[in-house]
Amino acid sequence: MSAATTTPSGTTGPTTWERLRGWSPPSQYLPVIATAVVFVSLFGAGGVRYEGFATPEVALNLLVDNAFLIVLAVGMTFVILTGGIDLSVGSVVALSTMIAARTLEAGWAPGLAVAAVLLTGTVLGLLMGLVIHYFDIQPFIATLAGMFLARGLCYLIGVESIPIRDETFFSVAAASVPLPGGYSTTPTALVALGTVVVAAWVLHRTRFGRTVYAIGGSQSSALLMGLRVASTKVGVYAISGFCASLAGLLFSLYMLSGYSLHAVGMELDAIAAVVIGGTLLTGGRGLVVGSLLGVLVLGTIQTFISFDGTLSSWWTKITIGVLLLLFVVVQRLITRRQP
Repeated sequence: MSAATTTPSGTTGPTTWERLRGWSPPSQYLPVIATAVVFVSLFGAGGVRYEGFATPEVALNLLVDNAFLIVLAVGMTFVILTGGIDLSVGSVVALSTMIAARTLEAGWAPGLAVAAVLLTGTVLGLLMGLVIHYFDIQPFIATLAGMFLARGLCYLIGVESIPIRDETFFSVAAASVPLPGGYSTTPTALVALGTVVVAAWVLHRTRFGRTVYAIGGSQSSALLMGLRVASTKVGVYAISGFCASLAGLLFSLYMLSGYSLHAVGMELDAIAAVVIGGTLLTGGRGLVVGSLLGVLVLGTIQTFISFDGTLSSWWTKITIGVLLLLFVVVQRLITRRQP
């Protein structure tokens, strides 16, 4: 039983229960909380409907099967927080798989192939960021051009699927990392979670991260405050390109092949995950943890349909579309209420 507190003046203060009952989370966390509620509700509904759904194994498989999309959504979060968009990331994922497969086929060392993939994605993102900022080109147009460029480079490398037979890639793809309780996961899932942790630290503990939020809130105000707007705007697209190439490596490990038609439409899945995770499309508000939850929501929908076995895979797209529209409407209502 909680007791009332007594202030120095002798009056009785609120009890612990009263303080808890009157507490409400900060407004910036409400979208993420809503996404978490949707995820738990979907996972719980699957557990009620299907035997063996709500288990740690299924939860871990969500991370394993969507590790590449988690990394992709992290990079997209940086871009959308500044009020931009990056339509090239799906093509960069495909290009990364093609570069990895072709270089390994040519006898390159795995480390050198990985470096080539990461460098290519980062440079492409950097170039798009420079075009967007210094030539004042709309992000939609600049990254659309980047999307066609990356996809075209895929076809220059090869039209047919290229299998990856490198022993190092095979061993990493088949590796299992033990977890407490007798469970295990894959290195790709740990890389994805590590990327989320690093991104969260950058956004909330560094000057660069604070500038990202400031640009999304108001670029003119950020300029008046003397923040490094130019380098930050270019930097977020370089980060997005790096994350897209890293996601391509994870996808290469997942598929063990490079193919010019890999990841078609994956950029839309990444954008949907970020928005469902609570990041405003207008920029300035959002959390990278929300993007992680958004990816898990998409993965849970796919798992739900797989467990059912009678539903068409198109129901995944339909459900994602409904959720995306719902979250966009909620975002609009929230921003209208703000002064």
